[in-house]
Amino acid sequence: MAVAGFAQLLEEASKLGPKSVVIAAAEDEQILQAALEAEQLGLADCVLIGDRTLIRELASEKQIDISRMMIVDEPNRRVASQKAMELVRMGHAEIAMKGGVKTGKFLQAALHRETGLRTGRLLSHVGVFEIPGFDRLLFVTDAGVVVAPTMEQKIEIVQNAIYVAHKLGVAEPRVAVLAATEMVNPRIPTTLDAANLSKMADRGQIRGGLVDGPLALDNAISPESAAIKGIESRVAGVADILVTPDVEAGNMLAKAITYFAKAKMAGIVVGGKAPLVVASRSDPHETKLVSMALGVLLSNGRR
Repeated sequence: MAVAGFAQLLEEASKLGPKSVVIAAAEDEQILQAALEAEQLGLADCVLIGDRTLIRELASEKQIDISRMMIVDEPNRRVASQKAMELVRMGHAEIAMKGGVKTGKFLQAALHRETGLRTGRLLSHVGVFEIPGFDRLLFVTDAGVVVAPTMEQKIEIVQNAIYVAHKLGVAEPRVAVLAATEMVNPRIPTTLDAANLSKMADRGQIRGGLVDGPLALDNAISPESAAIKGIESRVAGVADILVTPDVEAGNMLAKAITYFAKAKMAGIVVGGKAPLVVASRSDPHETKLVSMALGVLLSNGRR
């Protein structure tokens, strides 16, 4: 059965935990609060990497009990990210999480050819959204990693998103490849890419889901819009996964859903040797907690 909301996501992750989560640059109140709640729910045993003195002072000031968490003293945030990846590579942790370090620096550590978590596959970001009034979780990709994906990279982005949806119980996710229009137009390259991805899925080159495109945002998620425009598709109007043309479109769509639709979000980067939890530094601890829960689900029997 598909996970329908974040309460169920936390429940399912708790059944698989606790997993070992290493957090780079943990000198952050929201991070520490999320780590404590993850510990209390049985989701995770957290290892905190950062300035030990600052972490302890912050935890004491905010009355956050971190007494059961290991602290690795490393004030340099770039080095903290490297040490987080090292712990995962050595098998001492199953999930790496971004704390107060910038996403770019964190991912640089993950992508390091010698000390990172490369597998030969593309790393891509998948956002999972719980939207008030929406009857299912919605997946958006790629909103944070691949800036201007090539056609080859888009194949992997789609496949990574299907993998995440499978882990949340969506047996055959419906994937809408977004563009400005649902009509294939040679003057709009993204519509050509979308059409190619759709045909590749038809021929089994993309597996595990139904893929259609190009689709505009309205007829990807609104059955009424798809019907009005006469689009005959098993994806149009009922998409589970929205694939955006580039990181700018993905990032703006994700933030629009969060701020205008008042949605809750969990964010994860997949394609490496372990899940990478990459909630924004401005996100509340609830977002960081559900992102950690998503990482726990993905770390269980990961590819």
